Amino acid sequence: MLRLSQLTIDLAVLALAFALAFLIRFDWRPPTDMVGRLALTVPYVVIGEYLVLWAFGVPRFSWRYIGLREVWRLLAAVVVATVLLVWSRVGFGAFQADVPYLRHGVIPLGVIAANFILMFLGISGVRVLRRILGEHVESQRRGRGIEPASRVRTMLVGAGQGGVMMAKEIANRPDLALEPVGFIDDDPAKAGLVVHGISVLGPTEALPELCERQGAQQVLITMASAPGDTVRRISRLAEEAGVPVKIIPGLFEIADGRVELSRIRPVAIDDLLRREPVELDIEAIAADLKDRVVLVTGAGGSIGSEICRQVASFGPARLLLVERAENSLFHIHRELRSRPGVLEIVPLIADVTDRQRMRAIFETHAPSAVFHAAAHKHVPMMEWNAGEALKNNVFGTKVVADLAHELGADGFVMISTDKAVNPTSVMGATKRVAEMYVQALASRSDTRFVTVRFGNVLGSAGSVIPIFQEQIQRGGPVTVTHPEMQRYFMTIPEACQLVLQAGSMGRGGEIFILDMGAPVKIVDLARDLIRLSGFVPEDDIEIVFSGVRPGEKLFEELSVDAENAERTRHAKIFVGRR
Repeated sequence: MLRLSQLTIDLAVLALAFALAFLIRFDWRPPTDMVGRLALTVPYVVIGEYLVLWAFGVPRFSWRYIGLREVWRLLAAVVVATVLLVWSRVGFGAFQADVPYLRHGVIPLGVIAANFILMFLGISGVRVLRRILGEHVESQRRGRGIEPASRVRTMLVGAGQGGVMMAKEIANRPDLALEPVGFIDDDPAKAGLVVHGISVLGPTEALPELCERQGAQQVLITMASAPGDTVRRISRLAEEAGVPVKIIPGLFEIADGRVELSRIRPVAIDDLLRREPVELDIEAIAADLKDRVVLVTGAGGSIGSEICRQVASFGPARLLLVERAENSLFHIHRELRSRPGVLEIVPLIADVTDRQRMRAIFETHAPSAVFHAAAHKHVPMMEWNAGEALKNNVFGTKVVADLAHELGADGFVMISTDKAVNPTSVMGATKRVAEMYVQALASRSDTRFVTVRFGNVLGSAGSVIPIFQEQIQRGGPVTVTHPEMQRYFMTIPEACQLVLQAGSMGRGGEIFILDMGAPVKIVDLARDLIRLSGFVPEDDIEIVFSGVRPGEKLFEELSVDAENAERTRHAKIFVGRR
């Protein structure tokens, strides 16, 4: 029924446009012979024009969601229809002397020109009108029950693509209860412009003054790819203005489908350390993983579970989740099973130090790609439990690597740490021994053995961020070991993306080192977290220095001089060999 009504409207618009073109051409008083010519040709013109629209797929366009792409295609169809009218006019004109009846098909060029404009405006206009009405109805529905006074006056920072998308979202989503009071952007060319109905008021340095002038109740950062330094600076300016600051999700979160643009949230510590999005060689990674059997050890951990998520997106034939902690395995297995698509996921409770159990897994499933993320990682804890660190980090790695070599896996990627460089801790020393064993095995194996080494990841279980957050929730104090303590940080998704990329690049024996950016002082991290929680460092929440713990270093290193680390074809991955 809907298609029939749309067909009727289109035919009516085409007929009306053609008739109006005659009236306009002859100043609303067409001669009698032209009226007859109109009556005779209108059925053929309308049917011909509609057939051209159909050939270009115009009737299949959704009226409710028409956009610029569809309008351009519609314009192309109208141009073709007009060219055909001109061609028929020339053809009929050439033969009308021999066949007088053909003169009725000679349409004046002025009529054809006017019809071109009216046809385009009419066909596009009814669709745009439908979209406007649909959005208005949807906006009214979403905004029902929300009083204008309850809307939060919001200053938008960033009038780029993300800002425009957010402005449209706010306009279409009254249920967000946001009232934009202006854009702030550092691009001088945008100053004074109006973007989607919102004025660009000035640069970010004027944020406190502009917030006060406009009565802003909050600041919203609308730059999905803003670097961490920019987010940090804007957060400080918002703090000066005395208004809370929020942010739209980052590009990775949106692209991965985890969140929507409208999922506005408070600024998190990840945002203050945000880096350039990772560019991946998708084809190279897919060649390693697609339709392969992939095994991930430590699949329930912070790194292992994220590797599983990302591997799953490349369509392996089977994904083997090896984990000794039952609850962790349950959660990642349930999460992956809920994803759309057909993917065989096999949860395997196993300890990597159990050679018999691991052999049974390898012989049963024959994995072609192995990601070894299982490890003990807490430095002080391993100082107290050195034997367990040795058993798990060294001998567990040896078991898995030996089986990969013996049973013919194509590739083996070991996850290592910056603490393995010139180690001063039991944990670091065991990881370094594991690195050396994997490198030695690579020299006599057909399996491609590589190691990927990186620093701390944000938000992993038991890491410094969750500990600080727990201490802040208790009212402090926040404990930092030393004022000069520095660490490299990277988000878990970014680290795992680069692990997959490095794994696809390896030929055997390499130690890949991820570019972690600049090191961050732990005390600065603590102060940022306190501010993000709505408190003032030292005034509301005290910071206490507890002293360096056994095995810790003030500064971590990512490589040693003897490794001669060099850049690879990927800007964020270095390679070292000994």
